[in-house]
Amino acid sequence: MNASTGTATCQEERTSALRLGHVFSDHAVLQREMPVPVWGWTAPGVRVHVKLGPHEAMTRSAGDGKFLARLPPMPAGGPYEMDVSTPDPDARARITDVMVGEVWVCSGQSNMEWPVRETGFDPESPCGADARVRSLKVPPRALLGRQADIDGCWRAATPRTVKDFTAVGFAFGRRLARELDVAVGLIDASWGGTRIEAWISREALVRHERTSGEVARYEALVSGVRYWRRFDPFEPDSPEAATELIAETYPRDPGNVGFGNRWAEPEFDDTGWETVEEPGSWKIRGHDTNGVFWFRRAVAIPDAWAGKDLTLGVGAVDKQDTTYFNGEQVGATGRGFEDQHWCVPRFYTVPGRLVRGGRAVIAVRAYSFVYDGGLIGPKDKMAVGPADGSAEPIRLAGVWRMRIEHDFGPIRTAALAMSFGPGNPQSPYMLNDSMIQPLIPYAIRGAAWYQGESNEADGLAYGSSLRALIRDWRHAWGQGDFPFLTVQLANFRQPSSYDDSALWPRLREAQLKSLLEPNTGLAVAIDIGEEADIHPRNKQDVGFRLAQWALARTYGKAVVPSGPLYRDFAVEGDRIRLRFDHVGAGLMAREGALRTFVVAGPDKEFVAAQAEIEGDTVVVRSPRVAEPVAARYAWADNPDRCNLYNRDGLPASPFRTDRW
Repeated sequence: MNASTGTATCQEERTSALRLGHVFSDHAVLQREMPVPVWGWTAPGVRVHVKLGPHEAMTRSAGDGKFLARLPPMPAGGPYEMDVSTPDPDARARITDVMVGEVWVCSGQSNMEWPVRETGFDPESPCGADARVRSLKVPPRALLGRQADIDGCWRAATPRTVKDFTAVGFAFGRRLARELDVAVGLIDASWGGTRIEAWISREALVRHERTSGEVARYEALVSGVRYWRRFDPFEPDSPEAATELIAETYPRDPGNVGFGNRWAEPEFDDTGWETVEEPGSWKIRGHDTNGVFWFRRAVAIPDAWAGKDLTLGVGAVDKQDTTYFNGEQVGATGRGFEDQHWCVPRFYTVPGRLVRGGRAVIAVRAYSFVYDGGLIGPKDKMAVGPADGSAEPIRLAGVWRMRIEHDFGPIRTAALAMSFGPGNPQSPYMLNDSMIQPLIPYAIRGAAWYQGESNEADGLAYGSSLRALIRDWRHAWGQGDFPFLTVQLANFRQPSSYDDSALWPRLREAQLKSLLEPNTGLAVAIDIGEEADIHPRNKQDVGFRLAQWALARTYGKAVVPSGPLYRDFAVEGDRIRLRFDHVGAGLMAREGALRTFVVAGPDKEFVAAQAEIEGDTVVVRSPRVAEPVAARYAWADNPDRCNLYNRDGLPASPFRTDRW
């Protein structure tokens, strides 16, 4: 119950006959300047009184015992105590250290979930933890049916607690707290590796043809009821029949041939295997395929570790793995067609009986049946060392040996995942029911969204899903068009000046189109990604840029909201002039001439362009294109050193002028 220590009282500790929703706990932040709903459960039909400092509200519980009162709009301030009472002296609740300030929902997949402790952030530094920033972590749950409550409680950002905060959210909230001089509450509802369809409500999904069919298939699967599909060519009679049909779409693991060939053994000669730098997907190594790959790495175990249990971390393995130490299996994650483990770091215990001083071999068998695959890190999760922490671990990022065991060829089918249902966060509307609905109608200022990697194959179709999610959440909260800020995908994979076949440029374009919805914003992250890691460590700039848009558009501060965003173009003879919004103090090229611009003529063949800044515009041309009709910028998964910025230090979003 003390903000300085970060301790908090959760609902399970309250024994009263009145229970508040878990979003109300010690250290909570309530939204200023708008009515504040407060709810919970008690006996049916009783009068409930809610008091917060000088503010109060009355209501009566319903037949099921649920009550909801609304405190009047309040200015920023605190700390307050909230008292909730009924005529029954045993039916009351009290929470302390409640602040009134700004509240934002932070949601998405792993790059939003990524904690402060994994970013190299020093919470003890002068720019470290700020107790005005509080976080409520919504525990990951994938339960059937719409949930009424969550587990969890608010915590203030102290050097001890901030390590578990969402890093993007904390950087965002800390800047807002300092610029606005108010408390900032972050409701962290995020889950790594999840698709956007899991975060949208059933009501919204069934309104769109692209997703209504998936809802019908999913509900038939989990209920075991035969369903005559209008949207899909197969009709499983049961979950078992559906399993067989999905198995026809995705290739099964043909069997562990490599283990039989002694590929896990330390004595095996792997000098003929391919040498690769890990972490990184095998696609960036030039293997555009799916299947089963083996990875081996030899390490020198200190004599002092002999006989000790070790903790072995091999990072995330896309999608499933079996991991060996000196020829013996020490761990495995995933089975069948499960795809929810692709970005989950693996940590396994190596029993002391296997540990001796000298050379040891770690082997990982990775199975991926769709999209990408491999040892994808992050680097700091790849290490082996004593389980008791008595010595620094040996880092495993670096040179490994790799060999293909089974080659399925490239598979990008978006068929229904086999494990849809309870426990699988990929199921349509599952996370909306389990992690979003219990938050409503908690008063919020807005939402920040960082997701898209798991929908990479959707391309521009992702735009309709993102806009559907924005409308869906706004309708559910009933607060009108509250601010909704999106993080555009960072650069990732092999650097390229231009790649028309790349998946992420079109998804970034779909994210850019979210600005067509009112009161939306975009944080461009095209310059802070990492070639071999889908989880870039620089979360500070992401949070800073989210706050930049919020400060400009939500809070009316005199700052430019973002880097340059393409507006329109004009053909001028043999060149194209590009115009932008948000040029701020002017356009600039970082580190030399502008790069990654391409132009095309009527033949639609894009070639590298010369690009120059003229005032608040960019002019592009190529001697190879006499009659240009289209231009593109930073059009690749990882556009090589793209460098168009405004003089406020914010990067331009990738874009194209065509609709080819």
